[in-house]
Order: sequence, then structure tokens, then C-alpha cells
Amino acid sequence: MTMILGVGSTNEAKLKAVSAVFGNEDYDIQGFETGSGVSLQPFSDEETKAGAEHRAAAVLAEGADAGIGLEGGVMEMADGLYLCNWGALTDSSRRVITAAGAKIKLPSGIAAGLHAGRELKTVMNDYTNRHNVSQQEGAVGIFTGGMISRAEMFEHTVRLLYGQWCFNRRIQQLSQDK
Repeated sequence: MTMILGVGSTNEAKLKAVSAVFGNEDYDIQGFETGSGVSLQPFSDEETKAGAEHRAAAVLAEGADAGIGLEGGVMEMADGLYLCNWGALTDSSRRVITAAGAKIKLPSGIAAGLHAGRELKTVMNDYTNRHNVSQQEGAVGIFTGGMISRAEMFEHTVRLLYGQWCFNRRIQQLSQDK
């Protein structure tokens, strides 16, 4: 039986990340338009993580068998503003698994735009004079010279989620077999 794996977004980079990890398995991957339950521009690890958790839970309410939420944000450190990203995975057990990914420091001009209340995707579109950067390589792709894309960054987080989920399912199966 095919499991419906819902992704709490229709963002191409996020769907590509989930498909890279779950695409060869017996999953029907579906993107759902969900809100994050946090501000449009999350400004801390905590807020970004909460957004991912909210997205994962929201797709279960839409009828998915398991849900993945991925959220990008920024976080302040002593030396500047950093990109951050979080993921959450939940299933019918309602256990929530979380993981975080790469962090890179944003250039001061980009950080200034965010501190002025603008959303990163808007700042990046203006910076690159393009549209939908967040659906493509993302800020991480721009600022790493294409070495890692937004989809690849989220893929790493999804792999962390999937590994934990498989581990937990094996442990649960072993305890039931006893």
C-alpha cells in the first residue's frame, strides 16, 4: 500500500528535497499549501523550528499518512545574521521528529533588509534582480556560488528526519516482536 507523504508546502525546492530522499520508496509525495503558524520571516531557531512542526502537523489534518514540514529562517548571532533551516516529520503516532540543517552568515546588506522588516525572499529577488529565487537555488545557492542549492540544503535536513524516523520504527517493531 502506498503511503501518502504530505509536504507542508508547494515550494519547488522543498518538494525536490523530499522527493530526493523519499522518491524511490513506496510513497505518494504531495505538496499542500499550509501556513507555518509563525511570522512570514522567522527570526530565530525556535521560531523556524515551530514553523516546520506546524507545517508537518497541518498536512496530517489534510489526510496524509505522514507529514514533513520544512521552514527556512534566520537567526541572530554575535557576529551577524545567519540563515537557518529546520524540518519536522510526524505520522499517525503523532510523534514529532525534528532536525536542523546548515547555517551560513548573511552579508550585512542582506541582513539590513531583514532587520528593516523585509522578508528574505523579497530581499533576494531584489538583490539578484530575479523572481522566485526561493523556489530555485535560494539565498544559500547565491551566497555559496552555487555549491549548494536550497533544495540540497533541505535535502540534508530531510535525510536527518528520515534516518531518525526509520530508526524509531525499527525500535518500535523490535519492542512489539518481544
